[in-house]
Amino acid sequence: MRAKTHLKVNDQVEVIAGKDKGRVGKVIKVNATDGKAIVEKINMIKRHTKPSQTNQQGGIIEKEAALDASNLMVICPKCSKTSRVGRICRGESLIGPDFFWRQEWLG
Repeated sequence: MRAKTHLKVNDQVEVIAGKDKGRVGKVIKVNATDGKAIVEKINMIKRHTKPSQTNQQGGIIEKEAALDASNLMVICPKCSKTSRVGRICRGESLIGPDFFWRQEWLG
């Protein structure tokens, strides 16, 4: 079953819990089935790899690991503050996660 997520690729997000709390980054990939997202330069892990045809040298590679979507908060592009994302249904259409109700409705 697919879980709902408030994130989209290329969103600016802030980490609100965990070892990288307070850091800001851009969403690279969203996995809606697991409710996780990969954020650029956040939650870095070291992966030991063997030499292969694609990676001739092998060695230790640093890469981003997935974070739970509940630990991320979207940053509003207008005011650069973290905000909650709202979905509002007007008639038949649904305004998606890129609609920041905090800006539009709360001032």
